[in-house]
Amino acid sequence: MADLVITAASVIAGSDSVQEAGLLGATVTAGQLLYKEAATKTWKLFDSNSATAEVRQATGIALNGGAAGQPVKVHKSGDITIGATLTAGLAYYGSDTPGGICPVADIGSGEYVNLVGVAKSTTVLAVNFMFPNVAL
Repeated sequence: MADLVITAASVIAGSDSVQEAGLLGATVTAGQLLYKEAATKTWKLFDSNSATAEVRQATGIALNGGAAGQPVKVHKSGDITIGATLTAGLAYYGSDTPGGICPVADIGSGEYVNLVGVAKSTTVLAVNFMFPNVAL
């Protein structure tokens, strides 16, 4: 398996979505995993094998795309129609592709584990981020 192939136009927050508005610090597409950079207070792409702990701790999913300096709505928890085909009951994690989401089977050696959530159906991901700061 590989990273989810997300159709940005199909990323839709559920009715229980907890969101935060902010500014982008990089070019982002809807459905990509983000972290909030403390120094600039901007949202940037998560990366599970970054040397920087802050970068490898995803805390949101972009609900819209844009370039650096543009506004973004970030899904922090709750249900999201992710715009990709999921396997119900399977756990999904941040991948080593910046902003990517992958199934548990694709987490490789040396990557830091960042649980994004568990699929409730073939389209809906129940987002509940967990970051133990542990590398495989």
